[in-house]
Amino acid sequence: MAIRYTIDSIEIDWGLLKLDLEQDDFHNGRTIEQLRDSFAHSQRVVYAMNQQRCIGTARALSDGVCNCYVVDVWTQSQFRNKGIATKMMEMLIESVPGQHIYLQTDDAVGFYQKLGFQPQPEGLHLVSGEWLQN
Repeated sequence: MAIRYTIDSIEIDWGLLKLDLEQDDFHNGRTIEQLRDSFAHSQRVVYAMNQQRCIGTARALSDGVCNCYVVDVWTQSQFRNKGIATKMMEMLIESVPGQHIYLQTDDAVGFYQKLGFQPQPEGLHLVSGEWLQN
């Protein structure tokens, strides 16, 4: 298995990626167009490719100066625990030197702590208007 990492979305089959995210219960309701736009509007993106199929994603929202937020870190179930998410995160971290990197996770605390992340005491959220209606 030769996994290739890219920052270019030209090879991404967004419809297939959406299906894979749904099958992995990692989909949050975005349409294909919204999914593609989420990545297109991100400061940094990384895709893990197995041949021509996207099997991993990670993206960062950054002000380019001091603050960065990491979202959509996903590896397709059958490829997990092979270092793919670690490599994608390392690529994102290296791409934003000097910035405070924040993320939220429900079930991968140990994974992120191995990368050097430390718990943050509080996190709050708010949806502006209606979810995904923009």
